[in-house]
Amino acid sequence: MDSAAYGAKNTVIDMSHVPDDLVFGLDIGTRSVVGTVGYKNNTNGFVAVAQTAIEHETRAMIDGQIHDIGQVARTIERIRERLEEMTGRRFQDVCIAAAGRVLKTVESGAEIHFNSENVVTSDQIYSLNMLGVENAYDTLRKELQSDDVKFYCVGYSVKQYYQNDYPISNLEGHKCTDIRTEMIATFLPDEVVDGLYAAVERAGLYVANLTLEPIAAINVAIPEKFRLLNIALVDVGAGTSDISITRDGSIIAYGMIPYAGDEVTETIAKQYLTDFTEADRMKCTSTEQDEVTYHDIMGLPQKISSEELVASVDETVRMITKSISEKIIELNGGKPVSAIFVVGGGGKIGGFVESLAEYQGIQKERVALRGSEVLGRVKFLQEDITVDSLLVTPIGICLNYYEQKNNFIFVTVNGERIKLYDNNKLTIMDAAMQIGFPNEELFPQRGDSITYFVNGERRMLRGEAGEAAVIHINGKELGINTPIESNDKIEISSSTKGAAAELMIGKLPEYKATINFEFNGKRISAARFVSVNGELVSEFYSVKDQDDIRILDYYTLKQVLEFMDIIYYGNISVNNVPAQMDTKVYDNFTIRCNVEEQIPSTYVAETFVSEEPIEIEEDLEEEAEFEPEEDAIQPEPDFGSVSRDSSQQETSFRSGDRESSPFSADASVGIGESSTKNIAVIVNGENVVLRNKADYIFVDILDFYPFDTSVAHGDHLELRVNGVKCDFTHPVKEGDQIQIEWVG
Repeated sequence: MDSAAYGAKNTVIDMSHVPDDLVFGLDIGTRSVVGTVGYKNNTNGFVAVAQTAIEHETRAMIDGQIHDIGQVARTIERIRERLEEMTGRRFQDVCIAAAGRVLKTVESGAEIHFNSENVVTSDQIYSLNMLGVENAYDTLRKELQSDDVKFYCVGYSVKQYYQNDYPISNLEGHKCTDIRTEMIATFLPDEVVDGLYAAVERAGLYVANLTLEPIAAINVAIPEKFRLLNIALVDVGAGTSDISITRDGSIIAYGMIPYAGDEVTETIAKQYLTDFTEADRMKCTSTEQDEVTYHDIMGLPQKISSEELVASVDETVRMITKSISEKIIELNGGKPVSAIFVVGGGGKIGGFVESLAEYQGIQKERVALRGSEVLGRVKFLQEDITVDSLLVTPIGICLNYYEQKNNFIFVTVNGERIKLYDNNKLTIMDAAMQIGFPNEELFPQRGDSITYFVNGERRMLRGEAGEAAVIHINGKELGINTPIESNDKIEISSSTKGAAAELMIGKLPEYKATINFEFNGKRISAARFVSVNGELVSEFYSVKDQDDIRILDYYTLKQVLEFMDIIYYGNISVNNVPAQMDTKVYDNFTIRCNVEEQIPSTYVAETFVSEEPIEIEEDLEEEAEFEPEEDAIQPEPDFGSVSRDSSQQETSFRSGDRESSPFSADASVGIGESSTKNIAVIVNGENVVLRNKADYIFVDILDFYPFDTSVAHGDHLELRVNGVKCDFTHPVKEGDQIQIEWVG
């Protein structure tokens, strides 16, 4: 049913002097939907270009909550089509308001500090307000003790601005270093807001702004010049009564009770045996005429006086006004307000304002039903319009667009349509978080890392970085921090994971392939031992997570002999000191012994060229010559369990294409002969004479200077000739200054 107070379908507005940029506002009420289009003029007044209203055909809404989204959407679509016919314009965006059902109100504040004196701009004020809203949201989340808060901010009111802690009504243009705000932010449950958005979108419209009904009403009904007074505004609709309170120049509270005109209508229907629609018509007629005629459910015509009808609903009216009065006192800090303004059709029933004054405990003259007088700054272009309090909320919805526009935006992410609170700085990251897109799938993912230990030192090697997520907005590839706008279509493809960390033993900085020592005057190279988790491995072993790696810088004498397949007899010495099988042989150490067979040819390394043969001590027996049999199979040395590399092949040492020992030597180990001479040197400050050799190297000193190398007294031996570091094979000449000591 169309409301008689609004323009009919054939109403056409002269749009010749109307600007292109119009605001479309919808008051989606419990009984009807009211549509208004207009614009704000240069004097901050509002020009209402066209209005129309259509009542719901069924009870599609109850207590301000949409119950039948499809039915409400059809009503909205009819409103849009009618306004388009009246104005000749097309509308895609609309401003709406929500009733305060299950309203949460939070007081909050925010502050912005500038590094130097700054002239405050409108953008900075907007940022300050948005920061206050975010702080209110955090407060609400803490109060609810949940990080998954399903409430949306539907509006806010600034109680006070401060310029350098000085109260001020408008910050814009002022110069200061600090700006601050105190505000009230209002929040509604997810289902209330989503129902409104769903109905609007099904009607082919997008929500440009969402506010709260009492916020919209108070912006029209109580101008700022009256807000110094302690006044309550009550917007009595069909399903809810929305309340807002002013004091000291600002709005201090919002509230709602779920009782309004529908409770009165239901009482009339029960009292006079009519359907709900007929009872609602009777209620409205009683406010305009002295008598009310109607048909009961039997189809019989009836007539009663308006005074009798009002008396029949007195108990219901008193219940509603008592609830409203108690809520006003609660919101006002436990005391009544000085005056109450009532707007909305539900407050027109006889006796309503008188009962409200009684329960509030104030003079009945201070409770007034506000009508056309509150719309004095609104110019109506439509000739067939009845100006009354029913227009307060829809016009307030339009005006609120200019103050708090774009509260929410809708975007589509991977096919899912989502709603975001617009803080003027939304990016793809915010949209991704809203749909629960895993954060790790937005950024390049590193491959698995490995943590390992080298000689007790903990180390970590990170995997390779993968590729970042691929993001498209409206078909164009962009980055994660790209700003987004309403109705953007966003596609996010997950990032990729890089290759896992890989490390072979041979790549460790401490790793050196060989240990070199002298055996019976010949230079021998042996593969360095590395153990992982207690097992010997080769340089090609791939390190795994939590591996304990030990790089050994020595062989035991037993290991040397076993690897070389040496059978010895008589004494054996290391660095000219008698040695046991567990004696440690470090780099550049010297081993001397009598052997029963030669070093097999498979141990010969072509890359090591023998030095000039070195004469062995006279008391050692002449070594047997090495004469390996060509077809002899060399036995493998037994060092216990040796770990295998990733190819599951045993760790082995190769020379050319043949498996060999980790040692290499010249083709034979012989003893050279030459004329001898004696030289004098100074070792660690003591005079020492070296005898019976033609030439001397550093290791020969140990034959004549008592220095124990069988037991390590530090990390390593430090050798110096004339102050220069050297190894055991360094030549020694007459008069050289020699230092040898354990260090570390």
